[in-house]
Amino acid sequence: MSSQKPNVSAVLITLNAAAHLSECLAGLKWCDEIVVLDGGSTDATEKICREFGARVHTELRWQGFGVQKNRAVALASSEWVFSVDADEICGPELRAEIERALADAGNTVAFEMPRSSSFCGHWMRHGGWWPDYVTRLFRRGSARFSDDVVHERLIVEGVTQRLQEPLLHYTYDTMAQALEKQDRYSTLGAQKAFEQGQRATPFSALTHGLWTFLRTYFLRLGLLDGRAGWMLANYNARTTYLRYLKLWRLGQTRR
Repeated sequence: MSSQKPNVSAVLITLNAAAHLSECLAGLKWCDEIVVLDGGSTDATEKICREFGARVHTELRWQGFGVQKNRAVALASSEWVFSVDADEICGPELRAEIERALADAGNTVAFEMPRSSSFCGHWMRHGGWWPDYVTRLFRRGSARFSDDVVHERLIVEGVTQRLQEPLLHYTYDTMAQALEKQDRYSTLGAQKAFEQGQRATPFSALTHGLWTFLRTYFLRLGLLDGRAGWMLANYNARTTYLRYLKLWRLGQTRR
């Protein structure tokens, strides 16, 4: 076991992310540095970041989540990088597990952890939202984010281990917020699918939406989350329907 504590850089990208930012940054105070790449926030995001001693950089050339996260990682200086979203919280249990894991990492270059997500005030335990493993902690230079506009993934070169303690995620606080993001993310998803050569029809939009509801509510046991599970299944179904419908419209307008 190494006697020297590994250095960790917490890395975030932000844009008008003040809602849960203070709690997020408070959970990262144990890191050796906090690096924030902001996309031009007009709320209190930058002020909150500086109050917690974060190094704040600004990048207005938005090219998608993957590209922006890679830009942020490039600003980090520590051996290990902990990539966290501004609505995610690293609790004391996860912090302790991370410190133990890094002290005896060996040839491991990345760690994945379960993510526990809240949907409109309810912590989901089913419907595909738990345990929702995400790889967020990695040795600098051993991983990079894909260049996807949305739903980026971390591409790791080497051994990945799994942690047990969850990263907490405040996905949507209200249905109004959920619907706003639904419109934006379904548009980005449609653009990404179109660029990959996918096409759709109104009928395929309907069938994909229906299948998403059945999978979320029945196959993934969303029904066990009660009213919140019903809401989530409908939300996921509508998101999928809109994404395929917008994909169809892209095909119509660019034909």
